[in-house]
Amino acid sequence: MLNASAKLLKILILAVILFQSLDVPAQFMDRRSQRQLDEKIRESKVFSQFFTGFALFDPAKDAMLYQKDAFKYFTPASNTKLFTLYTVLKILGDSMPVLRYGYRDQLLVIQGTGNPLFFHPDFEDNTQGWDILKQAKNLMLYSEDNYRDDHFGPGWSWADYQYAYQVEKSPFPVHGNFAHIFRDSGETQIKTQPAYFARFLRPAPAGGGVYPRIQREETGDYFFYNEAALNGRPFSVDVPYNQSAHAVCGLLSDTLGIRVLPASEIPGPLPAFKTVYAPLPDTLLQRFMQESDNYLAEQLLLMCSAKLSDTLNTEAVIEYAKKNLFQGLPPDTLNWVDGSGLSRYNLFTPRTIVALLDKLYQEVPQERLFRILATGGKSGTIRSWYGGKAEPYVFAKTGTLANQHCLSGFVKTRKGRTLIFSFMHNNFNGSATPIRTEMQSVLEWIWEYL
Repeated sequence: MLNASAKLLKILILAVILFQSLDVPAQFMDRRSQRQLDEKIRESKVFSQFFTGFALFDPAKDAMLYQKDAFKYFTPASNTKLFTLYTVLKILGDSMPVLRYGYRDQLLVIQGTGNPLFFHPDFEDNTQGWDILKQAKNLMLYSEDNYRDDHFGPGWSWADYQYAYQVEKSPFPVHGNFAHIFRDSGETQIKTQPAYFARFLRPAPAGGGVYPRIQREETGDYFFYNEAALNGRPFSVDVPYNQSAHAVCGLLSDTLGIRVLPASEIPGPLPAFKTVYAPLPDTLLQRFMQESDNYLAEQLLLMCSAKLSDTLNTEAVIEYAKKNLFQGLPPDTLNWVDGSGLSRYNLFTPRTIVALLDKLYQEVPQERLFRILATGGKSGTIRSWYGGKAEPYVFAKTGTLANQHCLSGFVKTRKGRTLIFSFMHNNFNGSATPIRTEMQSVLEWIWEYL
């Protein structure tokens, strides 16, 4: 009798596990709606050409309305930033560490905290900690001893080092970690912002090409321009500069008008450091999420690390978040390695992303959350998509790498419901435009009928 009961219990457990792994819609939609949505997802001539996962969730009823391969793992691209956003909101709260400083005798010694805003040209409030730096008289030391990370994340494409979407991580960013290189109409001189980088401009050995082109050495400091950049049409380009303690010291020295040296060049112990904090502006979070800014994503995680300990390390803060912030997040393991989603090592499931969005929805006021996310037809990476209604109805995060495109967020329906969704598409060829068009059709149907 005992053996029979044990066998029956085992069968029931296996049945529950099998049921949970299937794409069985919950009975919170009428059969007609289920059938129509099923036709739009499963019988789509677009989605059938590659791997598509989809989940639709009702936070008011705590119910999954529909799933299609929602338990399978996909490369999320910049949907990864949703995990970064939650981590930043929980760890940083309303303030961020902007500078560490101390004194060796009378000599000012500084360390970075990952603060991405220092002299960033796209932010007005970009001089936090400046009053501390101005206290230095003739000499200041800069230490990177607290930085325990690489300049690129695991799984990043190292060949993309000179493109603005893959700016290097660093402990003390200056000017967004890029050089703005340009030539105005009617001018014969190539200029840079900051002006410090003009000394590193060089003509390319093979300077051909019809269009202006600026190329950077992979490990050096020089920027090479072709003849078209000097004599052709006006141009403007942002090129990441090579991260090093000497680069930071050079930029700070040029800005402050004093000598700034790596602390390692003058022997002596490091002082006890104090940390300067400043308000965390929502404009930073909006830029990070709406424009999918990879640089801001990575630096925000480094600031989280700086707040948790005296070292800057992306892996450490991700492990902390997985154990302390996402431990109860159902239902799948998080394969999460960077802040931006540039790495193809990241792997999430649609149902896990939906669970994360529900967590954000329950803990962050809706007005603020939707203001941070991109708005369909209005702002960010979806300003040209998912609009056309009297009021915005899609608030979401995109994620795009070559052959991968994802969209996860919130859809507000005509009937006043707020639903959570996650679309994940992997391994397609060509443009993502047909995928966006098909997703727009699905989201418009959800707006109209649910």
